[in-house]
Amino acid sequence: MKLTVLKDGKDLVEFVLDGERHTFPGLLKSKLIASKDVQFVSYMLDHPTDKKARFILRTNGRSPKKVLDEAAKEIEGELEDFGKKVKKAIK
Repeated sequence: MKLTVLKDGKDLVEFVLDGERHTFPGLLKSKLIASKDVQFVSYMLDHPTDKKARFILRTNGRSPKKVLDEAAKEIEGELEDFGKKVKKAIK
């Protein structure tokens, strides 16, 4: 997965996740939308077979890159916790 920033503003960032369709973008969107700092977030695929999810994230004035970083860290923590639970369950 590669992240490319297309637009970078005070309260708006537009970026592309290359190599992703709906699984990870849907998870990321759900984390971002749950943030009190997010005013709007959406992603789209330009074509049904495309593997480039284009995101638009607008915040309530907080740095969108910081909000995105926090969401990524939250997802990372949840995946680590899930991995530990799986290892414990299959021992």
